[in-house]
Amino acid sequence: MRDVRMRGFAERADVEEVEAFLAGTVARLGPEPVDLLACVGRVLAEEVTSEFDVPGFARSAMDGYAIRGEDSYGSSPYDPLRLELIGESLPGALFAGRVEAGQAVRIMTGAPLPAGADAVVMAEVCEEIQGAVELRGAVAPRKNVGAAGEDIRAGTLVLEAGRRLRPQDGGLLASIGVSSVACVRRPRVQLLITGDELLPPGSRPEGARIVDSNSVVLRALVERDGGELIPHSIVPDRAELIRSSLQDSEAEVLLVSGGSSVGQEDHAPRLVAELGRLDFHGVAMRPSSPTGIGRLPGGEGDRFVFLLPGNPVSCLCAYEFFAGPSIRAMGGRPLEWPHRRVRLPLARKISSAIGRVDSVRVAVEKGRVVPISTSGASILSSTVRAAGAVIVARGCEGMPEGEEVEVLLYDEVTP
Repeated sequence: MRDVRMRGFAERADVEEVEAFLAGTVARLGPEPVDLLACVGRVLAEEVTSEFDVPGFARSAMDGYAIRGEDSYGSSPYDPLRLELIGESLPGALFAGRVEAGQAVRIMTGAPLPAGADAVVMAEVCEEIQGAVELRGAVAPRKNVGAAGEDIRAGTLVLEAGRRLRPQDGGLLASIGVSSVACVRRPRVQLLITGDELLPPGSRPEGARIVDSNSVVLRALVERDGGELIPHSIVPDRAELIRSSLQDSEAEVLLVSGGSSVGQEDHAPRLVAELGRLDFHGVAMRPSSPTGIGRLPGGEGDRFVFLLPGNPVSCLCAYEFFAGPSIRAMGGRPLEWPHRRVRLPLARKISSAIGRVDSVRVAVEKGRVVPISTSGASILSSTVRAAGAVIVARGCEGMPEGEEVEVLLYDEVTP
């Protein structure tokens, strides 16, 4: 491997080449059992088929009286019909007897329909009088009754493999008696934050030292993408310490923040190449051109290493392009970016250079896209002012004022 420290990159890989490599190399992890109460947000590894009818019994759809429907024929507000009241059925407490001709059972919504009854007349058209109930309206058989299995039939495929479980999916699993489900294992992700100048998050800046912000951003992004974070600490810019951190990690994915470029203290690329393989170092994009991707041996297969630039904007950009999709794919989620997209006209032009991909931070003002003027990769506040980003393809010199562009929104709600 050519040591690029203090020399610069001889060439840079195309973004599309790196993305294609990751799409063809990153594999979904295997299944693991997940408790029902922890399954929401996870990805199903296997399809789920119900063993039960839901509900498992015919039940009342409203408060009223369970009767034989034919017994109510002819009743009306002007000609009520009286039935013998013989008991009641409550949710979880079935009436033990049987409804015969001329009889009724008081019943609550969701309660089992008593044997012999086939309809429920709602309470609003009934009146109890001395051990009997007067009906002032007729109901047909099966009226106001939920049939057994009307929600789910035993043997029905209810959830397919690959589905990311939503809260209502968890509720459905509970309704069919599932206590745990097989989900794709979440990739274990470790942050290696490097830099002698860094103070831990929560510290106050002092002298020539700055507070590490990348770990705060990366932690949230990894959680968004379904990764399982392994505890980390800041690693000084010393080759032997970085080497140990790379070798000792049990993670499937290592995110190395800082030390990825061509400076004297940028040890990580050389160490990844020595310990495993450095597939890419230097990508034709702005920001994030010093990004690297490599693999280390260990565990069930190769461990992926993403060398993310230390500058905060570059770190965010490199994660979104390369690390994020890989973490999502390992956990069974789509490779595609999770951002919501809108198309809006440009308020002023965007300039770019052919041969590289540009990620341009933009604001949205009065329905128009405004490029953020700050271009520095260390200006984290520019990402806070931005509503999202516009990606300029490598074959494009820019976009003129008024052109409709696609914005990848940082937030879920339209600004």
